[in-house]
Amino acid sequence: MRYLYLAIGIVAEVIGTSTLKFTDNFTKLNPSLVVAACYGTSLFMLSKVVRLMPVAIVYAVWSGAGIVLVTILGVIWLGQKLDWPALIGIALIVAGVVIVNLFSRSIVH
Repeated sequence: MRYLYLAIGIVAEVIGTSTLKFTDNFTKLNPSLVVAACYGTSLFMLSKVVRLMPVAIVYAVWSGAGIVLVTILGVIWLGQKLDWPALIGIALIVAGVVIVNLFSRSIVH
């Protein structure tokens, strides 16, 4: 169940972050409401997960997955371009999250 909560939190945060651009500094109501709802949902889910797993591990997975997903949405949905150093850096973040999940004894499976 903890990974479901974590996934919902990550997806909500990614949607909220990707929608920020459309709020026009929170002057547009609908995108601003989407951002607020998504961040609220994300933080609520995060609060449930940190009761079940170490906060450092949860945050590493949450932020790492969020970075990757926001990057993908930025490229596909927002038409943003990334250079090789950015892609390599993101790949290293993914590698770090994978290492934590596969090898850390801090996670109770």
